[in-house]
Amino acid sequence: MELFCGLDVGMDETAICVVDATGRAMLETVVVTDPDAIKAALAANLGRLRRLGYEAGSLSPWLHPELLKLGLPAVCPETLHVRAALKAQRNKTDRADALGIAHIMRTGWFRRAHIKREACYRLRLLLTHRRNLKRKFLDLENAIRHSLKVFGIRLNRVGRGGFAQAVREAVAHDALVSELIDTMLNARAALWTEYCRLHDLVVRLVAGHELCRPFMQIPGVGPIAAFSFMTAVDDPARFKRSRDVAAYFGLTSRRWQSGSSVDVKGRISKAGDGDVRRALYEAASALLTRYKKKDKVKTWGLALAKRASHRKATVAVARKLAVIMHAMWTGGTFYCGDPDTSAAEMGAETSAKQRKLLGAYA
Repeated sequence: MELFCGLDVGMDETAICVVDATGRAMLETVVVTDPDAIKAALAANLGRLRRLGYEAGSLSPWLHPELLKLGLPAVCPETLHVRAALKAQRNKTDRADALGIAHIMRTGWFRRAHIKREACYRLRLLLTHRRNLKRKFLDLENAIRHSLKVFGIRLNRVGRGGFAQAVREAVAHDALVSELIDTMLNARAALWTEYCRLHDLVVRLVAGHELCRPFMQIPGVGPIAAFSFMTAVDDPARFKRSRDVAAYFGLTSRRWQSGSSVDVKGRISKAGDGDVRRALYEAASALLTRYKKKDKVKTWGLALAKRASHRKATVAVARKLAVIMHAMWTGGTFYCGDPDTSAAEMGAETSAKQRKLLGAYA
C-alpha cells in the first residue's frame, strides 16, 4: 500500500507524519530540520513512499533540492491551498499540521509551488535588500518630517537633494533638537549611499543581461521592472499561455459566481509577488503619462482610460505588459510599439536608454 508523508517544517525541528492510502497514521515523530535526519526517520517507509509534502516557506529553496538529492519524492504545495485545508482542523499544532499536509498529499488536492533556481534567488536577494534600504530611508525621512511638525515646521516643497540642509537650518536655533535631527540625517545619508550602491549594481546587471535588454525596449519598462519580472518568472515554460502570467502576479479580477443570479467581477486579486506587480504598474503609468511617441499599447490604454478610469487603464496596461514580456521571452521576439518604427530605430532607442542609465549611476 502506498504511503504519503507530511512535514511541518520549523527553524529547529520538523514534525513528520506518514499516512497510508486509507488515511491511517503510520508514523508520527519529530526530528531536527535537516534533510539527512528526515530521510533517516523515513528509512523504513522509503520503498512505499509516493509523495512527501511540506508547506512553502523561507527554507524551501534550501530544503527542496536537498530532499530531491537524497531521492525523496518531495513536493512543495502552494501555501494558499495548504492554509485553506488546515483551517478545517480544530487545533493548530505542529503534529496536527503535519497530519493535515499528509492528507493533502494523499488526496492530491494541491497545486505545486515553483521552486526557483539558486542563481535566481541570489538575484532576487539583491532586489529585496534594495527595497528594504529604500523603505528604511523613507521611514527615516518621514520620521524627521513628522517630528518637525511639533514646532510648526512644515517641509512641503523641499526636494530630496536640499532636504538635509533645509532641516538643519530650520532647527539651528535649538541645540538639543539640532543634535537629535543631525543624528537622524546622518543615518538617512548613510542609508541613501548604500541604497545607491545596490541600485547601481542592479542597473549594471540589467545592462549586461541578454534577456533584460529586450524588455527595456518596451516604453516605460526600466531596469527594476525588467529585472523583477525576469527573476520572478525564472522559467517561462511553466506557463502554458502568456496571459497566465498576469494572473500569477495578481493583475486579473476576482470573480464571485453562484447560480444564474450572482456573477460579480471584483478588483484584482493581488496574488503573487507584490514587488513585481508594483513594478509593472509603475511601468504602465510611465508609458501612459510620460512616453510622448506613438505606441499601440499606449493608444489602447488611453482609450480605455476614457471609457473607465486612469487607474483601471494603468492596471490593464500593466497586465498587458506582463503578457508581452513573457511572449517576448518564449518567442525570442522584440517589441515594436509603432509599426512605422524600424528595428534599427528601436535598437538605437534602447541603447540610448541603457547609456543614460549607466551614465546616471556611474
